[in-house]
Amino acid sequence: MDFGLSDEQRLLQETLRGFAAKECPAARRRELFEAGGGDETLWRGLCELGLAGLAVPEAHGGSGLGVLDLALCSEVLGEAALPSSFFSHALASLALAWGGSPEQCSRWLPRLATGDVRGCAALAEAGDRWQPESWRASLEGGRLGGEKTPVEGAIGAGLFVVGTAGGGLALVEADHAGIEPIDALDRTRSLAALRFDHAPAEALAGGAEAAPRVRDAALAMLAADAFGAAWQMLRMTLGYVGQREQFGAPLAQFQAVKHQLANAATELEPGRGLLWYAAHAVDALPERAPHAAAQAKAHLGDCAVRAARECVELHGGIGYTWESDLQIWFKRVLFDRGHLGNPEAQRERVAALRGW
Repeated sequence: MDFGLSDEQRLLQETLRGFAAKECPAARRRELFEAGGGDETLWRGLCELGLAGLAVPEAHGGSGLGVLDLALCSEVLGEAALPSSFFSHALASLALAWGGSPEQCSRWLPRLATGDVRGCAALAEAGDRWQPESWRASLEGGRLGGEKTPVEGAIGAGLFVVGTAGGGLALVEADHAGIEPIDALDRTRSLAALRFDHAPAEALAGGAEAAPRVRDAALAMLAADAFGAAWQMLRMTLGYVGQREQFGAPLAQFQAVKHQLANAATELEPGRGLLWYAAHAVDALPERAPHAAAQAKAHLGDCAVRAARECVELHGGIGYTWESDLQIWFKRVLFDRGHLGNPEAQRERVAALRGW
């Protein structure tokens, strides 16, 4: 049995890598990072590649791919530190595909597939309430009240899929949401706080069943993004220590430096299988998905941050400065680690799932 990627999945990643290298080179990435926002041209380019519709069923104009494919794309986006709304848009598409009524799907999914409407999944609430059972936003009589923060990809979105009290999901058009931008540590992502004051909203018909799957998909995608970003930091550091000299020799020749890089890579790489399994479980093994997704998020969140710290240390003083591009990936990894629950919270949840 072949447990590797298919030719189509490898091609998907390589195509996305080529796009990122061409459309968002280092100078452009730095420009967007310093501006602290996304880029409409990049988003349209991703839509033209078909990424907006990856999670949309073929019947509604999408590719009908699974969470594993979304995670593979997330890995490349993390590797490139590419500013985009892919994460939140994909989750909104999944929520509709899994929980929407036929009418809701036919109304929104074709537009999400083309990117003409940008979707956004608003799940987390203040006070670390990211689990469906802890949401407090109230939906009564077709009106939504409450707040969601932090929300990734809210700025520029046309449709919000909002987690509601009781673990449901509701659709809210952007015109009915109060959007307040948040100045985030990770400036490759746009974050905002959303406020709903009796906003017209429509419950997703199967939202209660879809919400836990959307959460698990989100955890797998965040783990993949952190994995890709951490590997890119290791590649950048390997290049740096091969050029930087100390005592008349490249740093890469020193045994201690070799050990640091080897240890970081050895710890990080086995997480690839954990990540693939978690994403596959969301697609095909629903009884195992909550545990697998939480484990992947916890393990890769910690491993990625440890690798990132080693890379910053090996860059010396320059690694801690704004001038070093390494900080772009470091901050992205920190966001991935904390968003929708840090490793400690994920492990507590795993223990609860196991009845420990």
